[in-house]
Amino acid sequence: MRHDAAAPLPTIDAGRRWAVILAGGEGSRLRPLTRVLAGDERPKQYCRVLGRETLLDQTRRRVALAVSPLRTLVVVTRHHEPFYREVLGDLPPHALVVQPANRGTAAGILYPLLRLEAVTTDDAVAIVPSDHYVSDDARFMGHVQAAFEAVRARPALTVLLGIRPDRPEPEYGWIEPGPAVLPVARPWPLLVSTVRRFWEKPGADHARALEARGCLWNSFVMVARVATLVALVRETLPELHAALAAARPAFDRVGEFRAVERAYAHLRGEDFSRQVLAARPDRLAVLPVSGVTWNDLGDPGRVVATRRAVERWAIDAGHLAVAR
Repeated sequence: MRHDAAAPLPTIDAGRRWAVILAGGEGSRLRPLTRVLAGDERPKQYCRVLGRETLLDQTRRRVALAVSPLRTLVVVTRHHEPFYREVLGDLPPHALVVQPANRGTAAGILYPLLRLEAVTTDDAVAIVPSDHYVSDDARFMGHVQAAFEAVRARPALTVLLGIRPDRPEPEYGWIEPGPAVLPVARPWPLLVSTVRRFWEKPGADHARALEARGCLWNSFVMVARVATLVALVRETLPELHAALAAARPAFDRVGEFRAVERAYAHLRGEDFSRQVLAARPDRLAVLPVSGVTWNDLGDPGRVVATRRAVERWAIDAGHLAVAR
């Protein structure tokens, strides 16, 4: 795959949806397990951790239920090319966003947003990580569609999907919801609430207290207008925004990758959740997700537990089919 220039984004009509799938992480904590599963050093998103598809394949299929693949960008990191080449060979050229290096989630989100901003500011975009387990893709993406509806009604909002917890998980980020700000009627009635506060990896005792008072897991899936997210980064991480915006004149040109490479050379690793979202909870809203089992597969213990649960559900479903 070429890295000297990214293909131009397609011309779009107002109101269309976009998605950005984040697939540039290193997956270091899961490397001992993925090394056994894959036999090499590939990050988890390029592994068949659950089932016959890679986590990235599963994410792309899930996202396609709500957003056209032609308007879905996948963010990768250049030194993973041997792995993403085999998984993303069918991707339209404009849809691959190649980072020169992994500089954290803030850069990994802002770079594709700036590419989108060149062709649209009013359109909404869903940001979706590629290392999650979701038990019911259709129901989960129904919640994403509801978030798109909320952003259409309140264009200044960034709507996060908050998972109703099934345990007091101390290693997740938590969202404390505030008062409801608007109802969403489609695809089913839901309430979108303000965000009072974020709690990052609160510890076991605090996690139990958060669960007891109705707090939600931060899935890191979010929907907002492109311009809204870019402005949020510009406000909270102005140096990061300035560095990547300086490369914008080279976008869609032969020198794009080199221009971005120069910008990335001076970037620190910035975390979007801690340094952007948590800094401005007043700009955010949360939509609770229920009826879906969800796990962040960043920890070997959670992966093993999820694999066992999936196998158990498959056995139970087989017994039910035989009984019928």
